[in-house]
Amino acid sequence: MMNVKPLADRVLIKPAAAEEKTVGGIIIPDSAKEKPLKGEVIAVGNGTKDEEMVLKAGDNVLYGKYAGTEIELEGEKVLIMRQSDVLAII
Repeated sequence: MMNVKPLADRVLIKPAAAEEKTVGGIIIPDSAKEKPLKGEVIAVGNGTKDEEMVLKAGDNVLYGKYAGTEIELEGEKVLIMRQSDVLAII
């Protein structure tokens, strides 16, 4: 995935795996699982003249529920979003 370089203030994030949960022995299907709200930054842009890039590859972050655009790279789903959509570094 290193051949993808986000532009400006965008970051590429690999979402954390959705947690497997069972309710009373019932397995919840993938479609009913909540999307994870945390992930690992795998690539960053250079920032803009108005906004310096504070995130770096390898940071674990929290982001908004509807943040970013989901794309598929090399068979893995990743998110591309603006740095401002990231809520915190954990």
